Amino acid sequence: MQQRRLSGRRPLLLAVGAGVTVAALAAGMTSAFAATIFSDDFTDGDTSGWSKSGGTWAVDGSGVLNQSNAGSELARQFAGQTSWTNYSVQARVRPASFGSSSALVGLAARSSSSTKMYRLALLGSGRAELQAVNGSSVTAIGSASLGVGTGTWYTLRIETSGSTIRGFVNGTQIASGSNSLVGAGRIGLVTAYASGGFDDVLVDSSGGGTPTTPPPTTTPPPTTPPPTTTPPPAGWPTPTASQKVDATIPVSGTFDGGLKRYYGIGDGGQSESQDPMFELAAGATLRNVIIGAPAGDGVHCEGNCTLINVWWEDVGEDAATFRGGTTYTVDGGGARSASDKVFQHNGSGTVYIKNFRVENAGKLYRACGNCSTSYQRHVVIDNVIVRNTDAIAGINTNWGDTARFTRITIVGDPDRETSICVKYKGVPKGSEPTEIGEGADGVNCLYSPSDITYQ
Repeated sequence: MQQRRLSGRRPLLLAVGAGVTVAALAAGMTSAFAATIFSDDFTDGDTSGWSKSGGTWAVDGSGVLNQSNAGSELARQFAGQTSWTNYSVQARVRPASFGSSSALVGLAARSSSSTKMYRLALLGSGRAELQAVNGSSVTAIGSASLGVGTGTWYTLRIETSGSTIRGFVNGTQIASGSNSLVGAGRIGLVTAYASGGFDDVLVDSSGGGTPTTPPPTTTPPPTTPPPTTTPPPAGWPTPTASQKVDATIPVSGTFDGGLKRYYGIGDGGQSESQDPMFELAAGATLRNVIIGAPAGDGVHCEGNCTLINVWWEDVGEDAATFRGGTTYTVDGGGARSASDKVFQHNGSGTVYIKNFRVENAGKLYRACGNCSTSYQRHVVIDNVIVRNTDAIAGINTNWGDTARFTRITIVGDPDRETSICVKYKGVPKGSEPTEIGEGADGVNCLYSPSDITYQ
């Protein structure tokens, strides 16, 4: 059973009381989204399953729920059940206007009544504050100055576990504390003397982690990638020999191909579920290999892996897929003729791509937008030459993905047609992610004009 909103139907809603555990809930479900007990992306154009209190609410043509009455003292939409206890709730929130520095647009959890709840508020003062709200009494659990502005999407998440309440903005914890004001309650979307938009609401029954099967904890990559003096390769190497491969080559430890060309698996096309040429066990290193055509699904990394001076002459389904683990490094080498993407990131953690060249490709990197588990993923791309490629990276901003770019050289693109960082709205397996924008934003797509050179 896939936990997703279907156009024209009510939001997914499952009851989870104090005695129901994630394991019990998941026992009857096979999807990795078994922990998601509620979701709504408003693509059906209505608010079925929600109850309104104050404000002027409507779903616009892009599938965003908007509260447009900035004069409303307190506008709320509630969903879920009053018996919900330990869970996390996440939503994308976009302030449109603030009537004062104390006006707010935010997200609520454990709403036991219309005026009693935990609330993560984006304030007109530019701060984000996690609050315990009891009528007119508001207690700040914690806050952070984020320079919150109007017209920008923020991903808010509240985690409740016993008396521990945590608040996150764009994947970063801004507040955590112990509070026993309310032990159970519904979720809510809230404004006070402000207007704003809401989208992609997800509730996870685990009381922590992202609102899907909680992934291993990952840390966003450093602001500045490790220094390197190795230049990207100037050209494509000549194979020392060629070897036809009839079955996937398993690699544990280090495999050094001596720049031999390996080819012969798959049909050379984009058909799904082709076998890989190489399958790397956790901790394995593949180096000095040329992968010819056909190459099936290239390289599979089943855990942390390192690819050094690996070349793909004609990418088939994908050049490499990072499936398990938390850290993957591509150092040197290159790829060309990828009608879709070069590197596919399905697992969690961070992919480092450096000293690399890509030619004639759709995307150099794509964080999976509809895998069975929706991890937060990161990529650091440094010292890379790009030619005739549609986009360098595609990420899912609603899941907190990040992409950092330094020393990118784009060749032969006088019209600046190559996209640096494309943003998508990730979706559950079985749906298709939608493109929602591109370009540097200081939150998910991280680069400055000086990081990009055109030749």
